[in-house]
Amino acid sequence: MRAVRLISASVSRLSTLAESRGTSVRVMANNAITIDNLNPNIIKLEYAVRGPLVTRAGEIEKELAKGAQKPFNKVIKANIGDAHAMGQKPITFIRQVIACVTYPKLMDEVDFPKDVVERARALLSGCGGNSMGSYTVSFGIEMIRRHVAEYIERRDGYPSDWQTICVMIPIPQYPLYSASLAEYGLEQVGYYLDEDRNWALDVAELERSFKEASSNTAVRAIVVINPGNPTGQVLTRDNIESIVKFAHQHKLFIFADEVYQDNVYAEGCKFHSFKKVMTEMGAPYNQTELASFMTVSKGYMGECGLRGGWMELFNMDPQVQANLFKCISASLCPTTLGQTAVDCVARPPQEGEPSYDLWIKEKTNVLDSLAQRADMIVKTFNTMEGFKCNIVQGAMYAFPSIQLPPKAVERAKAEGKAPDVYYAFRLLEETGICIVPGSGFGQRPGTYHFRTTILPQPELLQEMLEIFKEFHAKFTKEHS
Repeated sequence: MRAVRLISASVSRLSTLAESRGTSVRVMANNAITIDNLNPNIIKLEYAVRGPLVTRAGEIEKELAKGAQKPFNKVIKANIGDAHAMGQKPITFIRQVIACVTYPKLMDEVDFPKDVVERARALLSGCGGNSMGSYTVSFGIEMIRRHVAEYIERRDGYPSDWQTICVMIPIPQYPLYSASLAEYGLEQVGYYLDEDRNWALDVAELERSFKEASSNTAVRAIVVINPGNPTGQVLTRDNIESIVKFAHQHKLFIFADEVYQDNVYAEGCKFHSFKKVMTEMGAPYNQTELASFMTVSKGYMGECGLRGGWMELFNMDPQVQANLFKCISASLCPTTLGQTAVDCVARPPQEGEPSYDLWIKEKTNVLDSLAQRADMIVKTFNTMEGFKCNIVQGAMYAFPSIQLPPKAVERAKAEGKAPDVYYAFRLLEETGICIVPGSGFGQRPGTYHFRTTILPQPELLQEMLEIFKEFHAKFTKEHS
C-alpha cells in the first residue's frame, strides 16, 4: 500500500501542475512511470566515460558537419578505449573466422587459410542447425569454454576447469563498477592507490578503508584492475600476494579485472594472474574466492563492438555458482559472434598453422605501437607546467595529475563545475580534444587528474599532444 500511496501522491502533484502548464503535462500525469516514482538508484547512476563531455563532443561534431566555424576541424575522442575507432586495424584471423561463420558459403567461394575454415566449421558444429543465428547454451558453446580453460592453463601453468568458465558475461570496466553498484543499491567502498609509487596498492590504505566502511557496511568483495584502468599501472607479484592475504584475512571475494593482460609495455613489468599467484601461495590462500575477467575488447584485438569475453570462477561455493548460472540463464545466451571472437583469442593460430605468421605479425605490431604511444604521451605531459604523469606500464590509458591555478578553481566553482571538469570542457570547446575528468573515476581530495587513452594512431596522437600543449600554456596564462 505504501508504494501505491507514493505513486498517487506523484500523480496528484503532476495533475496540479497540469492545470497551469497545459496539455503536455496532463499527458505526463497519466504516465505509469515518472521521474517521481522512478527507481532512485537509476537516477543516481552515472558513467563518466560517456557523460556530459562526450554528449557535448557529439554535438560539436554535428556543428562542424554543418559548417560551424571553430578553432579546430575535428573532434579527437581520447575519452574511451575504442581501438578500432581510433584507427587500429582488425586482426585478420578473427575477422576471417567471423566472416565464414556468418556466411558459410564463403568457405567454398573464397580461398581462406585452411585453419580458418577448420575453425569456422568447428564453431558452426556447436550451434543448432549449424547456424550462428541459433541460441546457444546460456554459459557459452562448450568447445569455446574448453578452449578458454586451455588458454588459462597455458598462461598460468595450472589446471582450469572448463565448467567454471562462463563466456560473454559483461566485463565491468571502471567506472562501470560504481555505476553498477548504484544501480543495485549497493555501497561503494573506495581505497586510494599510491600515486607516488606509480599507483601501487598499499595494504595499509586497504585496512584504513575497510575499517572505516565496516562501521556501517558489510564489505563482501574487493575489485582489483590489473593492468590498471585508468592509471596504467601493472601490479608486482608481491603486491598481488599482499592483496590476496588481505582478502583472505577479511573473507573477501576477489574480482580480478584482468582484461588488459596482453597490454604490458614497461621494461621489468610482467602480468601475473591472481589465480596463478594464489595457487602458488598454497594453503590457506589458494582457497580464496575469485572471479577473473577477460575480454576481446582490449588487448591487441580491440573488438569492442563484438561484446565478447569470459569469466572464470575459482573456489566459489557450488550452490552459489549454480544460482549464478541460473541468473545468467535468464538472459538466454551470449551472442554467437562474440563467442566466435572469444574462441579466436583463447585458441589463436599456432606456430606451423597457415594463419600463424600473419597473426603474430599483426599482434606484435599493435602492441609495439601501443608501447611507443604510451612513451610518447608520458614524455610530452611531463614537459608541461603543472603536469605529472607516471609511466604507463600497461593498459591503454594515462592518468596524469595537473595543478590547476587558484583562479581556474574559482572560475570552476562559479560555473558550478568541478575544477577538472571545467578544464576538460574548456579543452573540448577550444581544441576538440575529449578527455575524462579524474573526478569521474575518484581521486584524493584536493588533487586533479584526467584520463586519456593512448589509442590515437601515432600521427594523430602527435598532433593531439601538440594542440594539448598549446592549450595548456594558454589556459595557465589566462588563469595566472
